[in-house]
Amino acid sequence: MSIESDDLEKEYSQELRLLGERIRVLREKRGYSQETLGFKAGLHRNYISQLELAQRNPTYTTLLKIANALSVDVIDLLNKGE
Repeated sequence: MSIESDDLEKEYSQELRLLGERIRVLREKRGYSQETLGFKAGLHRNYISQLELAQRNPTYTTLLKIANALSVDVIDLLNKGE
């Protein structure tokens, strides 16, 4: 890998961590456990945990399921602010 490629990988990893953190914050704001969010989204609670820990890279469909379960738009999962 080139230095530029390494920098991109670091940036992608950081973005994945931010996504996981955002999912966790929104989940906790609603008072949901990982199990509850998983049930509402049709996903296993272990998968929710892996997303929050940036151990998995979700598909767009997964983001739609999570956003729906949290009653937010997908962009709210990606939004760094709030």
